[in-house]
Amino acid sequence: MTGNISIIGGGNLGTAIGLGLIQHGGYKPENVFVTRRHPERMKKLREKGIQTGQDNILAIKDSEIIILAVQPTQLEKLLVEIRDYIPDKSIIVSVVSALSIDHIETIIGKGNDIIRAMPNVAISLGESITCLAVNGVKNESFRKVEKLFSRLGQTLVIDESLIAASTILGASGIAFFLRMIRAVSQGGIQLGFHAEEAQMIAAQTAKGAAGILIESGNHPEREIDKVTTPRGLTITGLNEMEHNGLSSSLIKGIITSYKEIENLKKQGK
Repeated sequence: MTGNISIIGGGNLGTAIGLGLIQHGGYKPENVFVTRRHPERMKKLREKGIQTGQDNILAIKDSEIIILAVQPTQLEKLLVEIRDYIPDKSIIVSVVSALSIDHIETIIGKGNDIIRAMPNVAISLGESITCLAVNGVKNESFRKVEKLFSRLGQTLVIDESLIAASTILGASGIAFFLRMIRAVSQGGIQLGFHAEEAQMIAAQTAKGAAGILIESGNHPEREIDKVTTPRGLTITGLNEMEHNGLSSSLIKGIITSYKEIENLKKQGK
């Protein structure tokens, strides 16, 4: 990829995006600039040759794409700080779950294309699902951003009203699946495996299950039917899990997390 790209907010997600850009996105480290209030915490990025610092104005200078990756409560203040220094025709990409495109535009003014994106931390491995939304026409800037994130995993274009939901399903979802892998690992330990062995089996099995669905496009139940037999071990275990609320607890957790985003939006946080 050509052009400079800056990431304002070098936390977990900003760091993951930075690593993904140079490892899978085709960017050279010297063309990526990541900022954070405490730049000493970005050692991993510096070791990869990525520019780091705390000067947001310097970071966005000559940037073709500016990725906003700060906490929701920090975004308005950041936009006020940088609005007079945003290069003409730079593309603004917000990976913050809060402010809408219209709200961002009321702060920085018109003149720059604004796109919202919601990736997850697997973007550092080129394995993210990134949901993208734009308020208006999907122009050349949108196609450029879509192509960029497609290099870092899968992309899905959605309505902006679904960005909050995509935050829970795709971004928070990483933690949900990790917790499930941890639970399966603990079961494996009880069966006699060492912790690292149980984790390896659980993680690889989860990866394989996801791969089957991505490759086939089938409904999960169709693939489950292929590994369950009458009075078999698998269906016995699955039914016990469902009797104890496996599916319902996952659904309730997702809905509860989403309601928290809605509450924060109502409070203006």
